[in-house]
Amino acid sequence: MADLLHIDHLSAGYGEAVVLQGVNFSLPEGETLALLGRNGTGKTTLMNTLAGATRQHGGSIRLAGVELHRLPAHERAAAGIGWVPQERNIFKSLTVHENLTAVARPARAGSSNRPWTPERVYELFPRLAERKTNLGTQLSGGEQQMLAVGRALVLNPRLLLLDEPLEGLAPIIVEELLRAIARITRDEGLSAIIVEQHPQAILRISHRAVVLDHGNVVHNGEAAVLAMQPELLDGLLGVVRSSGATHVA
Repeated sequence: MADLLHIDHLSAGYGEAVVLQGVNFSLPEGETLALLGRNGTGKTTLMNTLAGATRQHGGSIRLAGVELHRLPAHERAAAGIGWVPQERNIFKSLTVHENLTAVARPARAGSSNRPWTPERVYELFPRLAERKTNLGTQLSGGEQQMLAVGRALVLNPRLLLLDEPLEGLAPIIVEELLRAIARITRDEGLSAIIVEQHPQAILRISHRAVVLDHGNVVHNGEAAVLAMQPELLDGLLGVVRSSGATHVA
C-alpha cells in the first residue's frame, strides 16, 4: 500500500525553541496512527507542525506527493489536511449549520469515497442534527467536539488530525465519538493521526502506533501488537503500577 504521509528528519518548534528532533515515520493510505507519549513529549507540536502552526527548522513532510512543509498554514486544508486541535476552534457565534457550511469544500477530483457534506455529518452525529440552529455557545463540550470533527470532515481531507478528541468528555460521549472515529477510519478508510492520553481506547481502532519521547520517535509499530504488550506500553509512557494504583513517573 502506498504511503499517504511521509515525514523525514523533521525538526520543529516554537520560535527558536526546537521541540521535535529528527522525527521519521510514514503512514499508508487508508490507515490510522495512534500518536502516544507522556505530556510534553511533542505530540501536539507534531500535529501543529503538520497543520502549519509551528516553525519548522528542518526535514520534510510529504502528503500524497505534495511537499506540505513548503505550504503556508492556510493552504494546507486544500492540500488535504483536516485538523481538529485541542481548542476545537469552532465559531461560537455561528449556528451548527453555519459552522459546517462556512468551511465546506468539495471532494477531491478522482476521489472514490462518498463526499463529506453537512448532511453526512448529521448522519454521523445525530445530536448535531437536532441542534443545527443552535449557536456554538449553546452546545455542550461533547457537542462542540462533534462539531469540530464535522468541520474537519466537510473539508473532505485526505488526512484527519485529531488532537486529544476525548479529553474531558463524559464516558457516554467518549464511546459515541470512538464509534464515529472508527466508522470514518476503519470502515470508510479515511487516514487519521490521533493523539490521546488513554492509549488503549485509540490503539484498538488504529493500525499503527508511534510513541514520542523528548521530541523523538522511540517506538513505531503495529497498534494491535503494542496493545497486547501492556508492560512495554507502560514503559514507553512512563507508567508505574503499584498496589493496584497507576501513575505516570
